[in-house]
Amino acid sequence: MRELPRQLGPYRLVRRLGSGGMAEVFLALAFGASGFEKRVVLKVLRPEHVGNPTYERMFLEEGRLGARLSHRNLVGVHDLGYADGAYYVRLDYVEGADLASLLARGRPGTALALFVADELALALAAVHGLEDEAGRPLGLVHRDVTPSNVLLSRLGEVKLADFGIAKATLLREQTRTGVRKGTYAYMSPEQVRGGALGPASDLFSLGTTLHELLTGRRPFDGETPLETMERIREADVGPLADVEEDLRPVLRACLARRPEDRPGSAEVLRQLLSPLRRARAEAGPPELARWVREGQGQGGAGGSTSGTVLEDT
Repeated sequence: MRELPRQLGPYRLVRRLGSGGMAEVFLALAFGASGFEKRVVLKVLRPEHVGNPTYERMFLEEGRLGARLSHRNLVGVHDLGYADGAYYVRLDYVEGADLASLLARGRPGTALALFVADELALALAAVHGLEDEAGRPLGLVHRDVTPSNVLLSRLGEVKLADFGIAKATLLREQTRTGVRKGTYAYMSPEQVRGGALGPASDLFSLGTTLHELLTGRRPFDGETPLETMERIREADVGPLADVEEDLRPVLRACLARRPEDRPGSAEVLRQLLSPLRRARAEAGPPELARWVREGQGQGGAGGSTSGTVLEDT
């Protein structure tokens, strides 16, 4: 691994947070007048891709797309810059942990699981509803709704991260037919098949994440990736015996094999979740903040960013 540079443009680099096929991610400091200092995250094109027009175009499209997505449940993109021969994107720093690392320590409980799912549905509603300057729907699909890309802050915020593999129908370059991107265990049946994707694909991935939040396991895991993908194609969730009875219909809806059998939109999913949440103890940011702190250890100072896990993009 290359030596960490001390500075990138106006930012001082603190440490490397992650690395993927297209970019590296760093914790950095931004400075201003009168001692102003702010922690930020920089996503930087990998050195071997600098000067490659295909990778640079993909990286620039990601930055421009991310800048259009402004919502409290999405990791914010605040700057697209060029320094020392490389492009970089400045992102929010989220002090907390990603959902995958917290689930490895234990489940949050039903009420809190439903709160996280509701917040993610709100994030997806913003993603799927994005329009261009002319008011035309972009048809954006995230394609990688997984616990590694769900960031939970120590203040109880839920933020969906990493739009490196998100694609819009109006972008000039479309994902090649048959090329699968994303984390395979959370893919929808149509994504596994390499078919056309719509918002319903993200709702399937959210359903897989909710199943894991509720039970501690994913619904279609097999002994091998090939077996897992075959189970996803069939999308047979079985009796869901380890899920509370009133939650089974919404899980079955999200995990339906055919996209048209899933909730019609992220907002429809939220409507399905609402009575389930009301039937349980109140769970919101204070309760989530407590779970995050407990998962990290009360004195933990760990931080998560959109670069916690970077898929090859």
